[in-house]
This record gives sequence, structure tokens and C-alpha cells, in this order.
Amino acid sequence: MENQISPKAEVAELELEAVIGFNGHVPTGLKCHPDQEHLIYPLGCTILIQAINTQEQNFLHGHGNNVSCVTISRSGAYVASGQVTFMGFTADIILWDYKNRELIARLSLHKGKIEALAFSPNDLYLVSLGGPDDGSVVVWSIAKREAVCGSPAAGLSVGNATTVIFSKCCDEMFVTAGNGTIRVWELDLPNRKIWPIECQTGQMKRIVLSVAMANDDSFFYLGTTTGDILKMNPRTKLLVDTGPVKDKFSLGVSAIKCLKMGELLVGSGAGLLVFCKSPSYKAIKKIQLQGGITSITLRGEGHQFFVGTEESHIYRVNFTDFKETLITTCHFEAVEDIVFPFGTAELFATCAKKDIRVWHTLSNRELLRITMPNMTCHGIDFMRDGKSIISAWDDGKIRAFAPETGRLMYVINNAHRIGVTAIATTSDCQRVISGGGEGEVRVWQIGYQTQKLEEALKEHKSSVSCIRVNKSNEECVTASTDGTCIIWDLVHLRRNQMILANTLFQCVCYHPEEFQIITSGTDRKIAYWEVFDGSVIRELDGSLSGSINGMDITSEGVHFVTGGSDHLVKVWDYNEGEVTHVGVGHSGNITRVRISPGNQYIVSVSADGAILRWKYPFPS
Repeated sequence: MENQISPKAEVAELELEAVIGFNGHVPTGLKCHPDQEHLIYPLGCTILIQAINTQEQNFLHGHGNNVSCVTISRSGAYVASGQVTFMGFTADIILWDYKNRELIARLSLHKGKIEALAFSPNDLYLVSLGGPDDGSVVVWSIAKREAVCGSPAAGLSVGNATTVIFSKCCDEMFVTAGNGTIRVWELDLPNRKIWPIECQTGQMKRIVLSVAMANDDSFFYLGTTTGDILKMNPRTKLLVDTGPVKDKFSLGVSAIKCLKMGELLVGSGAGLLVFCKSPSYKAIKKIQLQGGITSITLRGEGHQFFVGTEESHIYRVNFTDFKETLITTCHFEAVEDIVFPFGTAELFATCAKKDIRVWHTLSNRELLRITMPNMTCHGIDFMRDGKSIISAWDDGKIRAFAPETGRLMYVINNAHRIGVTAIATTSDCQRVISGGGEGEVRVWQIGYQTQKLEEALKEHKSSVSCIRVNKSNEECVTASTDGTCIIWDLVHLRRNQMILANTLFQCVCYHPEEFQIITSGTDRKIAYWEVFDGSVIRELDGSLSGSINGMDITSEGVHFVTGGSDHLVKVWDYNEGEVTHVGVGHSGNITRVRISPGNQYIVSVSADGAILRWKYPFPS
């Protein structure tokens, strides 16, 4: 689709070393593999296989759009995943071979979205549920890799079915449930038909969010948006009991799991995890987690289990003491910026929406989180001495934090009128240069206890998107979405040069020798400019589709990296102007990309909240 590359030279692939990311909004998206050693979860168009005890990661690439559901067969041999796509197009289901980590088959029938998937207990069939525009349920034969039969999932008078679960013992029975509909289906293989029987709930009208089957098929349990649990008998199709009567689960029962003795683990949309039993469904043990719970998955028999939440946290809970341990965190909003501290690649900082997070590079662990509720951070930079993180916020303030503790050191109020959109620091740690949504560039003098405005440079007509300062701190370049880049004299605080192009500039870099700058933006062109007189030296086609949003150059100036809305990370030879390596792995628009000090890694961040670390392809 978008991953075409110009057919000139042979382009090598970038090696993906690690991914920090988890899409917590996929219902039951987090799965523990039956080998009890791996977690499987979606991130954008990719599926991650993460070893529980080591840092090892594998990736399943194949979907063209975001993954909407994941399931694993009981034997662990197969993984199936479904995706969303555009209105009217077919959405693929991909059947993966777990052991070899490769694609076995693409199953295409449903339109728009795959809502849910389930394997039969002996790996004979896969049942899939189409989204609201599709509304059908299809049974696939795994051996033949083709559809056996299909049927509309719900009656005409009720809402859509959104969840499906297979029987634990029999390959011919499964249950679908959704808005006002609960159906038990029987597969009639000789006639290639599936027959539904509607379950009777009497006066109760419920929208089902989650479903769990008892180990012996005696009952199945349905979690509803109302915050109660229905227990149904699949043989008689009748309601057995419901509960809790009084303290219903706030924001609905979004995840439910049945343990082997018939007790339940229940997760609510408000982040409460509860262990309870039928018929009272009163909490026997409970813990509060961060973010609405979307998945509960057992490790083995359930002596330990993992919980995934909407805020992209993955917790490990030991059943006996019922205490949670946070094992994975990541951004759940678009990541706006990434920076390395000066001279070290051991850690880096990212910002997304209300968070600034500091990460340990090798272990992918979050070391620090700074949160400012209800605000958006547009950019961050480390002071050269490493004593503060300077950040740009949409409420017009510049805030500085201590990188070890996250303590707020100082705030510059009303730094810009329409939010602070870009930020940079000088290497002597005396000045901060900020750009605003109204187009002003402001130079701040940073003293021991004081922050004073030195000059407001009013030239840009629209928001400033990127600021870079040269090594001597005597000039800086600002890129703006008004189609200009301005080179400023920081000694006399005035304009040196202006560069005009018919584009919204998104990123700019100084060549290390500082006689040229390279820019890029929405016109997909990478332009080299002369700093001395602002003339254009050459233009390259940066990508085939979508703007280029991030760019960084090595300290020697031999290679530079770009990333943009075509989801590709590209390494370029500066002098030749040719792409040498391409990294495929992002599923959202890449917002920023950086080469680590010492040229070990390339780190790119994207709008789906993912942070990807690539091996730098040349010996440093």
C-alpha cells in the first residue's frame, strides 16, 4: 500500500530492536500464551509477542490497519487476529503460526471491522464476528482455511453482537452476545449451517460487554454495561441468576474470567478488579487499578494472571496475595516529542498529552512520569547540564522539571498566547528559546532563581513547529507552519535569513558544520538550504505519501533520518541524497525521530502512542 520505495538502489531494512507500546482499548486484547512464557497483545497494526521473564520481543506484521481483536487457540499452536478497515472494504482475519511466528492464511469475508474471534477447543474451527456494518457471524475451518458457513449474528429487532466465546468441551457450540441479544449457536457440519437459539432473560434488557464460559460448559457468565453479571445455562438457554443486587460495578463489567472452581475474576470500566462467586457476586478480594480494565488473562490455571487497562498498563497479579505489580507501561496518547540527554544514550524522555516520561533505553522501563492533568505537552528538551527537563505546554506555560524526581523547578507563565508549540535550549544552559502557536519566537534568560524575557521576535505568522540552536549558541533556526524558516542571530537578537517554501515546515536540522540546514514538511520534500544567503541547494522527494514530521542528523553529518505520515523510518546518505535503510513497524503517523548520542539507536515515536527503537545501521 504505502510501503513502496523508489526502485533505484537496493534499500536495506532497519533492524527493529524494541517496541514500547500496548493498545489497551482492544477488548480482551492482552493474552497469555498457553506456554506460560509469553504475552501476546496488539499495538496498532502489529501484534507483539513479549517474553514474560526476558526482554525478548517478536512481531507479527501483516495487518494493513489497526488490530481490533486477538485470540489464541487452546493448544497454543495458532494465533488469530482481526482488524478494522475503511467503510465498505473487507477486513482481514489473519491466522498465524505461533511457533514459527509467521502468517498462515488471510481470511477475508467481513466488511469494516472484525469485532471478536474465538477458536474451538480442539483447534478445528475459528468463529468470527463482523462489526456493526457487517453484522454476520462466520465459522471457518482451520484445516481447510476457508469459511464453513455464516449467518446474521443478531435478529432484526435487537442490537449488534459484540462478543463471542466457544464452548470449552465441544467443537460444535458457541455463544454470541451484545446489545440486547444472547444466542447459543449449534454448528451443523453435514448441512453447513449454524442454528441459533435466543436465550431468554425475561424482563431484563442488557447490553453485554464481556463473556466467560465455565470449564465444564455448565454455565456461561455475561458482564453488562449496567454493571451486573448474568449467569446463563447453555443447555436450557435460561437465566440462572444475576448479581450483584446492590453495589453494581461502576462503568460496566468490561472483562470477566472464569476460574477452574467456578469463581469469577471481574474487571470494571472504573479499574476495579474483583474476585467473586455466584450467586451473590459480592467482592471477596478486590484491588483498584489505573484505567478501565479491558482484559484479564490467566497464566496456566490462574495461580497468576495479567490485567490490561485502557491507560495501557499491564499488571501481574498473584492470586494468593491478590497484589498487583505493574510490569509494562507506555503512552496511550499520541507521542509529540522525544529527546536524549546530552552525550548519553542510556535514557531518553518522551511527551504525550498530559505526560512526560523518562525511559531506560535498554530495558524499555519507565523510570519517571510527570503528569499535568488536562493539558498537552508539545515539546521537551534536556538542559545540557542534565539538571532540568524544559517542557512546552498548550496552556501557554513553560515548565521545568528535575529529571530524577519530577519535581517542578520553575514555571514561566504566559510565555505565549496560543500555547507553547516548540522549545530548545542553549548549550551554556543560560537561555531557553520557545516558539508559540501565534508565531512568536521568544528568548528567555535563565538565571539561578530567575527567568526573564530577553526578546520577543515577531516574524512568523503561524505556529512554530521546530527550533534548533547551533553549537556556538550564536544563531538558531525556527521552522513554522506559515511556510517560512527563519535563521536568527542570538547575539543581536534579530533576523539573519529567511527561507520561503510552499509548505508547512515540520522539522529542521543544522548540518554539523553549520553552513547548511535541511528542512522538511507537508510537501514531502527534503530541502537543503545555504545558511549564508538562504538559497536552496537541492530538493529530494522524502516520501510518496503524507508529510514528513521528524528529522535528525548524526553528529558527523554523514547520515540523517526522517519519519512521517507514511509510517516509515528512512535513513539517508546526506551527500548522495539517497535512502540507505527503511524501517517498517509503525502503524501510526511518525511524529518525531532521533538518533541517540554515540549513534547506537534510532528512536521514533508515533501518533498511536508507540515508541520504537531501531539499531543504527552503520558502525559508529
